Amino acid sequence: MKKIWIVLFILFVGVVNAQNDALARQYMDDGEFEKAVSVYEKLYNTNSGNFSYFRSLLECYQQLERYNDAQELLESKFKQGRFSAALWVEMGYNYQLMGDQSQAESYYKKAIESISEQVTNAYAVGNAFRRLILLDYAVETYRKAMELNPDLNFNYNLALIYGELDDVPNMFKTYLDLIAFDEKYKARVLNNLGKFISDDTDSENNQLLRKELLKRSQSNQDVLWNELLSWFFVQQKQFGSSFIQEKFIYKKNNKETLGRIVNLGRSAYEAEDYKAAKDIFLFVVDNSPFQEVTLEAELSIIKIDLSDSTEKDVEKINKKFVSLLETHGRTKQTIPLQLAYGEFIAFELGEPDKAQNFITEILELPLNNFEEAKAKMLLADILVYNEQFNRALILYSQVQRKVKNDVIAQDARFKVAKASFYKGDFAWAESQLKVLKSSTSQLIANDALQLKLLISDNSLEDSTQTALKIYAKADLLAYQKKNKEAVALLENILVNHKGESIEDEALLKQAILLEDLGDVERASLNYTKIIEFFPDDILMDDALFRLANLYYAQGETEKAKPLYERIVLEHPDSIFFVQARNTYRKIRGDVLN
Repeated sequence: MKKIWIVLFILFVGVVNAQNDALARQYMDDGEFEKAVSVYEKLYNTNSGNFSYFRSLLECYQQLERYNDAQELLESKFKQGRFSAALWVEMGYNYQLMGDQSQAESYYKKAIESISEQVTNAYAVGNAFRRLILLDYAVETYRKAMELNPDLNFNYNLALIYGELDDVPNMFKTYLDLIAFDEKYKARVLNNLGKFISDDTDSENNQLLRKELLKRSQSNQDVLWNELLSWFFVQQKQFGSSFIQEKFIYKKNNKETLGRIVNLGRSAYEAEDYKAAKDIFLFVVDNSPFQEVTLEAELSIIKIDLSDSTEKDVEKINKKFVSLLETHGRTKQTIPLQLAYGEFIAFELGEPDKAQNFITEILELPLNNFEEAKAKMLLADILVYNEQFNRALILYSQVQRKVKNDVIAQDARFKVAKASFYKGDFAWAESQLKVLKSSTSQLIANDALQLKLLISDNSLEDSTQTALKIYAKADLLAYQKKNKEAVALLENILVNHKGESIEDEALLKQAILLEDLGDVERASLNYTKIIEFFPDDILMDDALFRLANLYYAQGETEKAKPLYERIVLEHPDSIFFVQARNTYRKIRGDVLN
C-alpha cells in the first residue's frame, strides 16, 4: 500500500511540474519574464538535473539582464561535475551579453577545443552556437569535427548555416558535398536548392549552381551528377537540355527503364514546351517495350500535333488514331487512347453522333469506377455539344455519385451548371454554382464564381434575361467550335445591349475567340476597352493579363510590363498573380532567389 502511495505522489508531482512548466513557458512567450523566472526557480530547485528547466531559467535571467544570476547558475552547473560541452558556449554567450567579448571568445574557444578530446561534442556545441545565432563559430565547429573524423557528416547543418549567412556559393557546394557523401539526402537537398533558383537562366544563383554541377560532372563520371544536371535544367524549363542528360543516364544504366524520360516528357508537355515534349515522346516510342508506355507517348504526340493543327493535319491525325487502334485493339488497356479518339471525333471532326456510339462501346468494357466516370463525363460533354442537354445532365449526375469524393465529381457538378446555363435554365445553374464556391480546385472555384456572378448580375438588371440568353447561346457556339458565329452573336450584345452589365463579359469572351481566330488587333482593342471603361470590374485582372500576354508574345515587352505590374500591385488575389509576377520580374531583369 505504501508503494502505491509513493507512485501516486510521484505521478502527482510530475503532473504539477508539467503544468507549471507550461505556465512559465506561456509567460515567456508573452514576454512576462519576471513571472516566468519565479516559476522556473522553483522548478529548477526541485529538479536541478532537468536541463530544460536550466535552459529556460538561464534565458529568463538573460532577458531580464540579470547576468550575474545567470553566471552563478552556469557556475553551479560546472560544479556538478559532468556537464555538456555546450555549457562553455552558454557561459561565453553570457559574457558576450555583459559586453566582455574577450572572455566570451575564450569560452567559445574552450567549447571548440573540446571537440579534439571528444569529437562527438560537435553535436551539442554546434547546436548551441546555432541556437544562439553564433553562426561563424558553428561553421568552425562542424568543419573541425569533419576534419577530425571524416565519417562524420555535418554538411546539411553547414549548408543551412551558409543559407542563413547568405553565402550562396558555399551553400551550393556543401549541399552537393552532402549528396555525394550519401544519396539518401538527395530529395531533401533538391527541395532546399529549389528555393534558391528559378526559371531565369541568367540569375546569379542559377549561374552559380550550373557552374558547380558542370564542374563536378566533368571531373566525376558518377551518373548522380547527370541526374542533378537534369533536375537543374527542368527547374529552368530547359527540357531539351534535360533530355540530353536523361539519354546519357538511360544508356549508362544499360537501358533499364524509361521512367525518368517519360516523366520528363510529361513535365515538358505541362510546361507547353511542345517541341521538347515531342522529341522525348518519340524517343519513348522508339525504345519502350511496353504497350502502356508506348501508347501514352503516342497519345501525347497526337495531342501536341493537335495543339497547332490545320484542317489537313486533322485528317493525318485521324489516320494515326485509326492505325493505333488497329494495332493495339479496343481493349481495357487502350481506354485512354479510345477516350481521346472519341473526343477527337466529336470536337475535331465534328461528328458527335459517331462519337456517341464510339464512347458507348467503351462503356461495355470492364471498367473501374474512375474509367467509367471519365467515359460518362466525355459522353455527356458530347451530348452537350449535340445540344442533348437532359441526357447529358443525367450522366453528369451519375459521375458525381460514382466518384463523389474526387475532383472529377466537382468538375461534373460545374458541367451540370454549364449545361443548364446553355439551355437557359439559369436558376438551376446558379444553385449548382453556389455549392462549388468552396471547391478544392481553385480553377473550378474561380470559374464557378465568374459564371454565378454573370447570371446573378444580369438577372437583376434584366428580368427577361434577353442579353444573358444571347450570351449563353454564344458560349455554346464557342464550345461547339463555331467561333465566327459566336463572335457575331456577341457583337449583337455589344451593339444592342451597350451599357448593360453584361457588356464587359461579352467584350472578354469575344476577345478570347478573336485571339483563337487570329484577329489579334480586335482582341487587344476589346481588352483595352475593359481596362479603360470597367476598372473596378471582376474581369479587370483577366483583361490585364491577357493583353499583357498578347504584347509579350509579340515581343512588345515594354507594353506588357506595366500591365503585369498592375496585376502584381493591384490584384494580389488574382489567379494570374504568380504568372504575372514571374513574367514581370523576367522583363525587369530581376535576379530571382
